[in-house]
Amino acid sequence: MATSEARVATASARRYLGQLCKHFQHRLPVTLEETTGGIAFPMGRCDVAAEDRTLVLRASATTAEDLAKLEDVVARHLVRFAFREELAIDWARAPAA
Repeated sequence: MATSEARVATASARRYLGQLCKHFQHRLPVTLEETTGGIAFPMGRCDVAAEDRTLVLRASATTAEDLAKLEDVVARHLVRFAFREELAIDWARAPAA
């Protein structure tokens, strides 16, 4: 399993958590709680958590190629939702086991 994480500094972590999950829920399996959520994409899964001033994105997929696609989809949507601020979304890959 290929995994990565991005910790995005923002004062709007909870809002972006809700926007990401609600955006995809009409066509993908989604869970959404007050400070956590998850989205099951065809190529993998992205778990999202809103911490104080940080949005934590954890992506997992069976291949590195699928992980790259998943990171791209999530980042592009997040940037679109956060057009009022410039977010730094830097994915850190976990070492292969």
